[in-house]
Amino acid sequence: MASKQILYRLTLPSTLKAVSRVEGFLKKVKHDVHLDEIQMHKLMVSLTEAVNNAIVHGNKLDETKKVTVICEVLPGWLLFLVQDQGKGFHPEHVESPLRKKNLMRESGRGIFLMRTLMDRVEFERKHTGMEISLWLNLNR
Repeated sequence: MASKQILYRLTLPSTLKAVSRVEGFLKKVKHDVHLDEIQMHKLMVSLTEAVNNAIVHGNKLDETKKVTVICEVLPGWLLFLVQDQGKGFHPEHVESPLRKKNLMRESGRGIFLMRTLMDRVEFERKHTGMEISLWLNLNR
């Protein structure tokens, strides 16, 4: 028998103000899944960065486009999918914020933070936009 999969969904307009709704969304997940403070912090930073990137870089702050966040509770894992309606990008072309020439830049740390804090991060271009998968191992 397969384990029950709990789904959470959040749809946001492409405005900077909408990023603040990530916290309330994660508090619901934390309550139901019983996340500890370290897990919650990792998710808060990573998911906020992913949503902000989707709004700013993916959808270009176009308020007619949406960002969708889906959370799936899987055996031993939390999976967050962040979907935008933009043209997509090549994550391998994003420069490291640790390079000397990038250290003082005000942006460019989001993907680095996601990869540092999450157990797995995947990027996929879809016909409807870009999708980022953020995986958190619940057994650590």
